[in-house]
Amino acid sequence: MRTTRFAALTVSAVFALAACGGDDSGSAASSPSVSAETSAGAHNAQDVSFAQGMIPHHQQAVEMAELADGRAASAQVKDLAARVEKAQGPEITTMTGWLKAWDEKVPESMPGMDHSGMAGMDGMDGMAGMMDSADMGKLKKASGKDFDSMFLTMMVEHHEGAVEMATTEKAKGEYKTATALAGDIVTAQNAEISEMKKLLGEN
Repeated sequence: MRTTRFAALTVSAVFALAACGGDDSGSAASSPSVSAETSAGAHNAQDVSFAQGMIPHHQQAVEMAELADGRAASAQVKDLAARVEKAQGPEITTMTGWLKAWDEKVPESMPGMDHSGMAGMDGMDGMAGMMDSADMGKLKKASGKDFDSMFLTMMVEHHEGAVEMATTEKAKGEYKTATALAGDIVTAQNAEISEMKKLLGEN
């Protein structure tokens, strides 16, 4: 049953709803745990769009963060980049799992890919905060304080785009786990935006 399928996904893949508990046997449709999981399993087109958009968005953020190693001069920038990698990598895995379970297309984008090539494909045109190939090229060539300033400026814009996308998901999404993740993204990335703006002010 579809209910069982989504209940299994929710319990196995998403820690935020682990408390809903129960196994995936689908017994006793009237039980609290089953009805809670049924509600959480429902999703709409906005949820699909959110995952399909946020996966490549996160992948580019991880790609940018990886560049800090060996290029950044500031220990604070290096620390921020490491936190971006640590947070967004697992979120990519989680959202990929949703799309596979929903039989929806998973964006074919890997770190190192020219993300600007996604423009006009699958609704990716003009995705908020995404850097084009020229921006990424400049960042790869920069080092030291120049890298720090460029990285922070680009990542602020990138994070602002993610917050915009996540805010839309919170308002229009139906899948409870996706809207919860969207809320986490808004909170975490707004905090990082404030942190990065302070660092830019010190330069």
